[in-house]
Amino acid sequence: MITALPVHLVTKIEWAHSTFNPWIGCQHVSDGCLNCYAERDNKFRRWTAGGAWGPHAERRRTSAAYWRTPLRLTKHARINGERYRIFCASLSDWLDNQVPQQWRLDLAAVIEATPELDWLLLTKRIENYDRLAPWAQTPDNVWLGITGENQKEHDRRWPLLARIRAAVRFVSYEPALSPLTIAGEASPDWVISGGESGHHARWMDPAWARALRDECAEKGVAFFLKQMTGKANIPDDLLVRQFPVPDRTRIATAAEHARKAAS
Repeated sequence: MITALPVHLVTKIEWAHSTFNPWIGCQHVSDGCLNCYAERDNKFRRWTAGGAWGPHAERRRTSAAYWRTPLRLTKHARINGERYRIFCASLSDWLDNQVPQQWRLDLAAVIEATPELDWLLLTKRIENYDRLAPWAQTPDNVWLGITGENQKEHDRRWPLLARIRAAVRFVSYEPALSPLTIAGEASPDWVISGGESGHHARWMDPAWARALRDECAEKGVAFFLKQMTGKANIPDDLLVRQFPVPDRTRIATAAEHARKAAS
């Protein structure tokens, strides 16, 4: 019998099954951070000391009991014969250089111990990858993503991600702050698009999403429209929610090259 995930493990984020936050805390690095939901919620819930956020605020590691959550998700994955997508670090940035490196090494151990889960690691700090990634080779159950909220940030971050081997490389165009094209020599495997929500939400023109949807279709890139501005109803023609097929041969090929180079 297939059993559903327990309600407390299910996220409302439409493109993931569950979330896992190994630590909490972050700081603004670009325009997409202006109305950060994690910062807003932290002021109310006070996950960090005094509800502070920013470069000098606490990064608080979550509890040892909570860190066992992925093992429970793996158990359900085995029972159900499914793979679950886990959005990791929705209340922080996993490549934040203010976080102790040992925490990332501990996270890598959890990822290695849960091969039935696909870990979605999204960052606005992809320039830190070579220095801070807790592995020599990206695990084949890790999907690497960058936030590209506007053309400037996409064009700065995507080329850095494009050169990294990963089963899935994706772009989160959320919050969508200006028109975006993914034109270039290499294309991501997946694009997630979404308008901002909250009281001060900035406008996403539906035409931007339509143009990007069409470009993705032309390039064979999976496209996922998460939400409109303020979570307004999604027009029928934009209700496109595709998922990528992981290219695990990309990882295998990179690993083989590494073995040959070491021999």
